[in-house]
Amino acid sequence: MIKTPKELELLAASGRLLASVFELLDRTPLAGKSTLEINDMVERFIVDDLKARPASKGQYGYGFVLNSSINEVVCHGVPSQADVLRDGDIVNLDITLEKDGYIADSSKTYLVGDVNPAARRLVQTTYEALWLGINAVRPGATLGDVGWAIERHAKRNGYSVVREFCGHGIGREMHEEPQVPHFGKPGTGTVLREGMVFTIEPMLNRGRRSVKTQDDGWTVVTRDGSLSAQFEHTVAVTASGVSVLTLRADERVAGAGKRLAVGVG
Repeated sequence: MIKTPKELELLAASGRLLASVFELLDRTPLAGKSTLEINDMVERFIVDDLKARPASKGQYGYGFVLNSSINEVVCHGVPSQADVLRDGDIVNLDITLEKDGYIADSSKTYLVGDVNPAARRLVQTTYEALWLGINAVRPGATLGDVGWAIERHAKRNGYSVVREFCGHGIGREMHEEPQVPHFGKPGTGTVLREGMVFTIEPMLNRGRRSVKTQDDGWTVVTRDGSLSAQFEHTVAVTASGVSVLTLRADERVAGAGKRLAVGVG
């Protein structure tokens, strides 16, 4: 669970590479592209340009390098040539990358074209909730503190938090301990210690929090058909607080948590 300084260096290196994948997507017009086209572009970039491995491909029998979750899809959306992104869509792209044996995991919800204000507000609030969770990370804090910060912000803005899926420890394996819920009570749960590395990845719904898995065994959607948004970063607990290992260039420039970093495709 506790990573050595060398392991932290390797995880940070993987995180920087993964951030560059999202920076590529930020420059890519998404409207009119199928999610399979995006998947294949990301795979070429990870393998050919970054000389890394797309860690999701083959994990648990999954055949793609990313999840593409559109509108009411909460998570684990499967890329398809038939799923073409259209003006007004929101889409979460969730990507993992392994370099030199260590894995980073991150996701971002993109606005495609002219997105209505209600959807924009959901996406913005979800991003804010992610950063409130991140900012709760420090030695001696608890996972309950992290979950409470996220849940409180969601509820104050009229959204529900999906409970069936959570963040997770990460390192040589994609899913390690601890599990990181996006709800909770302050002062409860695992106490955070320097050297812990895990993901924070809240999923907020405009409607009820209930979800269901479709017949493909992967795609999770809201039961009431409401929109859902998600953001994710891989973070490390440091002596003084937290380091975001998958921080993107736009976030470094704007200042952590100060800017709504959603892409417009």
